Amino acid sequence: MCGIFGVSGVPDAARLVAVGLHHLQHRGQEACGIVAYNGDQNHTAWHRGIGLVSRVFEEPILERLRGDVAIGHTRYSTAGDKSGTLEQRLRDVQPFIAFFPFGSVSIAHNGNLTNAVALKQELLAGGHMFQTSGVDTEVALKLIGVVSGNSFHERLSNALLRLEGAYSCVLLCDGNMVGVRDPHGIRPLLVGILGDGFAFSSESCALEAIGAEVIRSVRPGEILGTDAGITFSHRFVRREPSRPCVFEHVYFSRPDSVSDGKNAYEVRKRLGSALAQEAPVEADMVVPMPDSGVPAAMGYARASGIPFELGVVRNHYVGRTFIESTQAKRATDVVRKLSVNRTVVAGKRVILVDDSLVRGTTAKRVVRRLKDAGATEVHLRIASPPWRFGCRYGIDENNPAERLVSPEVPCVDVSAVVKQKTGAHTVAYLSVEGMYHAVHGEGRKVCPQSCDACFTGEFPTTLTDIVSISLMKPPV
Repeated sequence: MCGIFGVSGVPDAARLVAVGLHHLQHRGQEACGIVAYNGDQNHTAWHRGIGLVSRVFEEPILERLRGDVAIGHTRYSTAGDKSGTLEQRLRDVQPFIAFFPFGSVSIAHNGNLTNAVALKQELLAGGHMFQTSGVDTEVALKLIGVVSGNSFHERLSNALLRLEGAYSCVLLCDGNMVGVRDPHGIRPLLVGILGDGFAFSSESCALEAIGAEVIRSVRPGEILGTDAGITFSHRFVRREPSRPCVFEHVYFSRPDSVSDGKNAYEVRKRLGSALAQEAPVEADMVVPMPDSGVPAAMGYARASGIPFELGVVRNHYVGRTFIESTQAKRATDVVRKLSVNRTVVAGKRVILVDDSLVRGTTAKRVVRRLKDAGATEVHLRIASPPWRFGCRYGIDENNPAERLVSPEVPCVDVSAVVKQKTGAHTVAYLSVEGMYHAVHGEGRKVCPQSCDACFTGEFPTTLTDIVSISLMKPPV
């Protein structure tokens, strides 16, 4: 769930990229980087750092990132060593850059490659070296230099044909910037016009922040960009069923972002309304899990007629706990991040609404604190289906044991298991069909329009590395 951004054909492009990355900070807060190209001097400059965009890219840094084309990245790590030294962690920060005989190539990647381990072993056997601690994006960059092709774009097309999984990328080859999206379009990437130039972004909110006019999404299986100053579009693979990630609508995207013509804020209110219809309960108030659960709680309150109250208050100086790199950090930040409004909830029956439940770190603590504050009942309502199968396309799943519920838990038993683990009086989730109607206006059986593997276990791509690893394990 990283954030990627690129600007081309605009003076001082790196400054605009920094602004764009700031508005994509919710997609990754571990580290960030920018690569800029100065055509006048035929010079590529870059800077990467650990921490938030506002701290890494201060004025002296931006001053030396000259050029009218630049790409950037905000990191949420799903691969690599998270506990290494500062120097080791800096090696894993994107954009990555390599200098080939045909030019310098930089890449910023959002998603996760499901055959990166197999490809890396192949490249290592061929004598190629790697600098990162296992980041799949480096594999994609190495492939561009290895495959055949008469031009950068031909090499890129041939390299992309070797990749499996989810990838939305912005690449820079000297002065040419391109955006690419995997054949299923699992991760988002939009393009906008800015004066005489253009820009790519993971979300529309960042394009609007720099004054760009959002044109459309990069299509699944498309390479879109410039070649010698000429804009071009090329489909590098045959058309596959489009399967954009439904979790972008549920949680990832900022509320003011628009994806596939759908505003995240409005979709989440519809998810809450559908939840109220499927899982009603008598109570005195609807309380959101801030901030991501607020729109769903608004929808629940409107559909149920139960008053909406801010019974839980967020400290906005703490970032997203879901994308923290370790469970210990997530647990610590929940304590710092959320407080219960005792005056509001004491003596009341509370419906606590959240957008999703993955590890349950926040829910467990908030349910307990609501009870400690005097709430007589706490009914947990989740505006998406049970997260049982995990994600292979850009969410940190290095430790599946951290999931609140696993595939081994039968669907009929999920609510009872979560009730026992969280201490809530009742627990209910939105159904898969209810989610589809809220997002797409029709049921899943009509047309599976999203990647919903985290909820259903139906992954739209081959999982080469997962299968290989499982085959290597000794029988139990």
